[in-house]
Amino acid sequence: MQPDRPTQPPFGWADRFFTIGTTGTNGKTSTTWMHAAILRAWGERVLVINTLGYFFDETPITDLPRSLSGYHDAFRRAEAAGMRFAAIELTSKALSEGYAKRWRFDLGVFTNLSPDHLQTHGTWEHYLASKAQLFVHLGPGRTAVLNAADQHAVLIDRALPPDVLRRWFRAPARGAALVPADLEARTVEVSAAGTRIELERSLLAEKLGRVLTLGMVGDVFAENALAAALAADAIGVTPDAIVRGLAACTAVPGRFEVLHADPIVAVDYAHSPDALERTCDAARKLARGRVIVVFGAGGGSTPEKREPMGEAVGARADVAIVTNDNPRREDPQGIADAVVRGVTRGGRAQVRVELDRAVAIEQAINDARPGDVVVIAGKGHEEGQLVGDVTLPFSDAAEVRRVLGLTA
Repeated sequence: MQPDRPTQPPFGWADRFFTIGTTGTNGKTSTTWMHAAILRAWGERVLVINTLGYFFDETPITDLPRSLSGYHDAFRRAEAAGMRFAAIELTSKALSEGYAKRWRFDLGVFTNLSPDHLQTHGTWEHYLASKAQLFVHLGPGRTAVLNAADQHAVLIDRALPPDVLRRWFRAPARGAALVPADLEARTVEVSAAGTRIELERSLLAEKLGRVLTLGMVGDVFAENALAAALAADAIGVTPDAIVRGLAACTAVPGRFEVLHADPIVAVDYAHSPDALERTCDAARKLARGRVIVVFGAGGGSTPEKREPMGEAVGARADVAIVTNDNPRREDPQGIADAVVRGVTRGGRAQVRVELDRAVAIEQAINDARPGDVVVIAGKGHEEGQLVGDVTLPFSDAAEVRRVLGLTA
């Protein structure tokens, strides 16, 4: 039996918006950024709500709380400004609390799924079921954009109402297609300047000129771009606007954000095994020398992912510097010990522990030589470090700039 699907949102004025919801473990923020860039290229202004905050196009709105009332106020302001599109990042927590029932989403995007937030959800099944809420509550004739190389997308497809349209994308780094893809990358080329995607032949690929280019660096952004392009096509955006929008899309703060050219130094938000694999693979493509990764694991959430995180880096990097992340109320050394066990099992990287994150970043940069790639992973855009119940000021990007003598 399918759940009831409301045909009207709880607030009448919200009916004026076309709302795109994006969920998954990794890539949500970047994908919402791409939705907005494409729609801007099409001549539309866009409300964006994601991990980074509230935005009107690329302009941050800083006076709204991250709450249900802030969410509603953002839409009211967007309506007053004449906007009619919104790109929203949806966490598993928000979906488990019923957001997809309270708000009408016109299109849903599923990026991928890997273990995370299991302390919040209790079980893997609950985590997946929470993500699926976005899709099972889509109205008749709406569209779901799904990852053809992710087995969890296939499960979501089975739970989808039959009157929801399915569109599938695939990038090679995720693996073989489990269902035929509507938009698929043949090759992905990564450089310090960005990412180039050559598309497999398809009806949409031909309209797009068989090539997409991005200013973002990494295979994962190719995957996000395919999802954003499919979503835009479902909305009716012209192929030219899709191509131009993706090409013009600026790097998302803290998402493989390159702050120095040689050695390359990048800050990335990767904090799951899957995300670290892809971040390390992107770094390896860029490196003429070594890959050096500074990372840790957060306290108070999903301790079972710590060793797999370490193993992902240990199998791909040349040097792994294990440090503090957001320890919360846990012992930082205990967290680091679990990560180190994983790095050792990975079998490639030399590993050392430096729990002072600022010192660890400084060591990595000072050790780097021309041709090396240094990745500071785990905190991305964050401006604080959660220790106990206190958030201490800390920014990976600011520390990188301090060590390199760069201005913000």
